[in-house]
Amino acid sequence: MSTVPSAEAPGAAALCELFRTRLRQELRQELRHAGAGPPGAVPDARCGYRRAACLLTSFDPRELRLPGESAPTGRAVMELAADCAATGAADRTEWTLKPEVREETLRALPGPGEALRALEANLGAVPGGPGPERVCLAVLRGQAPGTAGAGPDELSDVLQAVLWLSLVPGVTGLPDARAVRGELELARLLQPLERLVRVPFVGREAELAELRDYVHAPGPPPGAGPTVPAPLVVHGPGGMGKSTLLATFLLDSLRRGAGTGGGGDGGGRFPFPFVYVDFERATLSVHEPVTLVAEMARQLGVQYPAFRAELDALAAGCQEEASAQRAEEERVVELNRLATTRAGVGRRTSQQFLAGASERESALSRQVGEVLRRAAGGAPFVMVVDSFEEAQYRGSPALGRMWAVFLALTEAYPRVRAVVSGRSPVGHPAVGVRSVEIELRDLGPEASVALLGACGVRDPELARVLAERVGGHPLSLRLAARAAALAGSGTAGVRELIGSLPARRRDFFRRVDQLLVQGTLYERILQHIPDPDVRRLAHAGLVLRLITPDVVREVLAEPCGVAVAGAEEARRLFGALSRLDLVEPWGPQAVRVRADVRAIMLRLVAGDPASPAREVERRAVAYYAAREGPEARAEEIYHRLRLNEDPRTVEERWLPGVERLLEGAQEEMSPRAAALLSAHRRRGGASDLVMAEADQEDWERIVGHEVEDLLAQGFTEEALARLAERRPWTPCSALHPLLVEALDRSGRRAEARRAASDAVDAAREAGCGERQLELLLLSARLAEEDGDPDSADRELRLAEDVAIGLGQDLEAMGTLLARARLAAGAHVPDRDVDTRLARRLRQVPDEVLAGQPSLVRAAASQVYTLDARALDHALELVGLPEGDEVLEVLGTGLRRAVRADPLLLRPLMDILCSAAGARDAPARPAAAGAPPSPPPSDVTDILRLVRDRGTLDELVRRLLVLRDGSGQIAASVAAALRGGGEGGGPP
Repeated sequence: MSTVPSAEAPGAAALCELFRTRLRQELRQELRHAGAGPPGAVPDARCGYRRAACLLTSFDPRELRLPGESAPTGRAVMELAADCAATGAADRTEWTLKPEVREETLRALPGPGEALRALEANLGAVPGGPGPERVCLAVLRGQAPGTAGAGPDELSDVLQAVLWLSLVPGVTGLPDARAVRGELELARLLQPLERLVRVPFVGREAELAELRDYVHAPGPPPGAGPTVPAPLVVHGPGGMGKSTLLATFLLDSLRRGAGTGGGGDGGGRFPFPFVYVDFERATLSVHEPVTLVAEMARQLGVQYPAFRAELDALAAGCQEEASAQRAEEERVVELNRLATTRAGVGRRTSQQFLAGASERESALSRQVGEVLRRAAGGAPFVMVVDSFEEAQYRGSPALGRMWAVFLALTEAYPRVRAVVSGRSPVGHPAVGVRSVEIELRDLGPEASVALLGACGVRDPELARVLAERVGGHPLSLRLAARAAALAGSGTAGVRELIGSLPARRRDFFRRVDQLLVQGTLYERILQHIPDPDVRRLAHAGLVLRLITPDVVREVLAEPCGVAVAGAEEARRLFGALSRLDLVEPWGPQAVRVRADVRAIMLRLVAGDPASPAREVERRAVAYYAAREGPEARAEEIYHRLRLNEDPRTVEERWLPGVERLLEGAQEEMSPRAAALLSAHRRRGGASDLVMAEADQEDWERIVGHEVEDLLAQGFTEEALARLAERRPWTPCSALHPLLVEALDRSGRRAEARRAASDAVDAAREAGCGERQLELLLLSARLAEEDGDPDSADRELRLAEDVAIGLGQDLEAMGTLLARARLAAGAHVPDRDVDTRLARRLRQVPDEVLAGQPSLVRAAASQVYTLDARALDHALELVGLPEGDEVLEVLGTGLRRAVRADPLLLRPLMDILCSAAGARDAPARPAAAGAPPSPPPSDVTDILRLVRDRGTLDELVRRLLVLRDGSGQIAASVAAALRGGGEGGGPP
């Protein structure tokens, strides 16, 4: 027999599964030949092993035994091969019964006694610790499972046990499975908060009282007009305990009033409805506020089971809206990639997208509030939003949309109390009220001593002296307690630790001093790593974001003076590093240094001339530069910027997608380097310090993103105010066209045209062809809107020359399209432009065209009367746009075509019904001398059905083949390609 390939070999999983399948087939055949009984009957031995396994989550078949067997025989491997699926790690033999086999076996058990004997015989095959098996064992021995105070894991085990044992005849005393499932959902709802309060929490009584006062403030009196409650913003430096404060407040409040309900008839378990939303969760995005609405609906559905179906439907609607928004946003991004589409409809489409998305998000939020009004009966609704930093920058569209969601919610449910955790609040033009603020500062002396005591420093006098030296920063205090524990239980070690810390100065509370103390404490913690090689690697490895065995050998070892003989030694050292609490897993054979540890240590190693950190970073640059892919490039760029290389030189190494991998790295480098990362992020601004130190090019790009966001939200005056800073700009800056756009939107068209003209000249002299192209297109659009077609045509001709000179086929096609549309409105249309556009559309490679669907559709709909294949080519390449208006335009065009030529009805309906899946097209012949039958009124519904089947493009291509003398079918397809916004008649 051939051996199974190792898990490391290519295709190992597929080969192993193939091997298992063949083995099961051979075993079945062998059992048949052995006379295992009549077809369909389960042999006694196989039935016995099924019973032995039916109350086990998973098991090793070699260890499974029948009741009464003194030792496992291993026969279960043969008997259960066809009944099980392999689970667990590849290096362990771990099977689980298939669901249908388990259910059949549980139902066939004679009673609880047989179930207990089978389970007791196999407790040795059950992994240690809790599990459904332990719950089953207790129930079968007569002990009712307890759920009071149980966490999600325990409740999950109870629920699984109840579901299994409910199938066994004769088992009684089981709790209701629906009740257990409800308890489990509530426990999972509170689990994120429970995790946060595992960190010792002392002090903050004043802040807790302020939170309670804010939440329980009375609502508006009856008959009063609508008021918008100001949100409460909790802010402070990292490590200050913002999240822990909020979790403590929520859990204390909920437990204090547990069981009182929210005041409505929906069965609320808590004194008030609440949601806790952490935007660090992968399923939530601060840039997609509809995900916040979905999470609100989900969590409220758990709290109010009577309204669960309604809230779940709202959550599902939010998910559909999120999918639609992502598709719509991709079109916005596509339009803004090219100057020819950006200068025309791109920025306006961005504004339409944000306005439409915000309106739909607000409508969904309002519906959640209306359900809440019926469920909660007027109790305050506490909405806690954590990790909100990503949205807190000047002019953030996410902040504006979040505010709209909040307003819509308060319209339906006025007692909303929003608590937001993030950095210091940043104003937004849409926000009309000033937020209430709680700034977290250092703990006072008594609270500092109490926190040290809670973390293990038992001697009050030592705790007092240590707190005096360390200060009141919670993270510093926890580190001090850890360092004191490693120093030993005697006072001498703790006093030596205190003496090693820097003396407290008058300006001690500055952030730099806190980092110095925290770094010194971490140094002391690192000194207690027993292996000297691991200790040296850990100290220098803090400057690396990612550590693997290969990085240990190629980057860390030599600068640290550690000899690594080969791959095996590198793996050993890596394994020791991966067990330290300063790292966290990051994929197979990789760990990532914790961000809070890095923030502490980077400043310390930077000021240590004896540290090998700079050499480690130089070797990291060389190591990652020799490797391909965005992950390696991100690490290379990170370390180049950490070494203070020129941002313009580093930018040459940039790859698309790198900015996503460098999220948050700005905090770990100089302001000038941080500006480069901020400039490459499409979303988010930068601090005033970073902006002050940024190179002019990076400053312009960051401001450009901010101004784009402001214009997309309609805040023109705010955009102009931001554009008034730090002049003059570089000739190639994106701020020039943004200024033109802002001036035009503010009604200052003459200024806008002069600004465009001046910027075109500067861009041409500086050789900035792409910026010159965009400005010429903007200038042409302004001239056309000003009633000056000659100037517009002149600018477009220049733009086409620039695009051709740049070798940009799509940009050249876009300028020709603009010229063709301009010429179509002239007294004597210039058909030569359409001819040239049709020729270019045929010449540009399909793989290039496929990246710009909107441009291809518009060009094809412009030239289809000159190029009979243009529409079919566009449909084949990019298809029709989304939207019901496309179906309406197509349906209208088909009805017009049939009215113009009744003989089209039969072949048209044959094609439609075939595409819709009907067996026979309806026959609608006209009687002799009678008028022809009208086309079916439900043609649009047929088109919708075909679209839902994913074959609308194919259907429309078939319709184009019909002989339609009126041209209405082709005209309607052209209009549909344009998005349905124009009429169905031929131009």
